[in-house]
Parts: sequence; structure tokens; C-alpha cells
Amino acid sequence: MKVAQLGSGTPEIAVVGGIHGDEPCGVRAIERLLDENPAVERPVKLVVVNEKALERQVRFVDEDLNRAFPGDPSAKTHEGRLAHELVEELEGCLAFSMHSTQSHAEPFAIVNEVNEAAKSICPQLPVQAMVETSNFVEGRLFSKIETVEVECGLQGSETATQNAHRLTRAFLTAVGALPGDTVARDLPVYRLVESIPKDGADTYEVFVENFTEVESGDPFAAADGEMQVATEPFYPVLMSSYGYRDVFGYAAEKLDVLNTSTTAE
Repeated sequence: MKVAQLGSGTPEIAVVGGIHGDEPCGVRAIERLLDENPAVERPVKLVVVNEKALERQVRFVDEDLNRAFPGDPSAKTHEGRLAHELVEELEGCLAFSMHSTQSHAEPFAIVNEVNEAAKSICPQLPVQAMVETSNFVEGRLFSKIETVEVECGLQGSETATQNAHRLTRAFLTAVGALPGDTVARDLPVYRLVESIPKDGADTYEVFVENFTEVESGDPFAAADGEMQVATEPFYPVLMSSYGYRDVFGYAAEKLDVLNTSTTAE
């Protein structure tokens, strides 16, 4: 784990990249921010986490780090030990954690709950939606550290790297670490309800768009040509053919739209 800092003092804000070693966009955004070395109004901690997985260009070495929290210093796995180390490093901080996905090109935010911090920060980010994942928090960084996650774009793409840098600067501006204004926007809010399992097969297909409602009776995916049909309406989130080993993605419900048409200071 590599840790750097902008500004002096004890940080209450942290920017995190490299939770997964096959998602380099957040690491590159942190490196770019360090090269820019902007003057900050609040100190910021910058953390590149899973260096071993990044070097090997794999999601993880022994287990998924974002399912390993709170971790244990004596864990048998690399990620189990690293999770404990990261929790200690981020204690007392609001964390901004960057990821990428195989399922959706447009950035969106993920939070544990729609609390006041999420309502304040997420509409100031250039994201398409905010997703509450409180039903699926076990083992994730959310479970120990107050965190705003962002999916920056398609895994491995230059666009995801560019989005990560833009999102980081927007976040730091929203929390008062960088000077300037952010443009607040109306933001739809979704809550994950259940995962959508996929059976073992040679080929998978997905027929729906993330964040676009699927009606009851509509086919939404197939495994080896066998159609899966919605039994009730839902909004797909993180749906893709091969993004996850054992699930297509998640079914969500739409909660609300945060109406914010003014410029945040």
C-alpha cells in the first residue's frame, strides 16, 4: 500500500484507488493529482491500495479486497491483511474510492446509505445516478469507513481514467479541499434489492440497459440461449454478461430524484 498526502495537517478526507488490481483508473487519477500538486484548503490523504494485484493486473491475489473488510492483521490472505491495514490508515476519514466496471460506460456513485453526506456530495459529482447498496455492504469498505464509491467507466479504458480524474477533482471541490464551485444536478437514486444469479454456461447474454426499467414479463438475459424473464419490474444495475462469475448483476428499485438545480459552493 502506498500513501501520500496533499497539504499539511491531519487529513479527514482520503482518495482511494487500486482496491482491485484490474481497475487502474483510480491509481492513474491519484498519480495525475500528485503530478499537478494543487494547493489544497484541507489536507487530503491519497492511497494506492493493492499494489501486488496492480503489478499482476489481476482483480486480487487471494480474495476480493472489497469483500474482505474489516480484515485481520493475522489473516492468511494478502487481502485480509491489507483490509485491516487500510481500515487503520483511513480511520477518521471520509473516503472517495474509485472503481471501474465491465457493465456501464457512464460514471455513477455508490453509497452505503442515502445520508446527509451522500445527499450533499453526490449531486455535485459528474455522475449519472446514485446507488444505495445497504443490503450488500458485508465485507466492503463501507462496512468500516464512511465512503463514497464511484464507478468511473469501462474497465481498462482511457475514458475511465479521464473520468476518475474529473470525479476526484469534483469530490475534493465538493468537500472544500479544492477551491471553486461544482455544478449540482438532479440525481436519480436507486437501492439494490437483490442479486441476479446466473447458472453455469458457456455463453451469456444481457438484453437490457442499466438504470432503464425492465417490465414484468420482459426477457433480460440468457445463459446458453435459455431466456431469463422478469417476474416483476426492476431497474438493472451493474448488469453485464461476464462482469461477475456467478451473477449477471443486481435488481434495484428507484427511490427518488434529488432535485438540485443550483450551483454548490
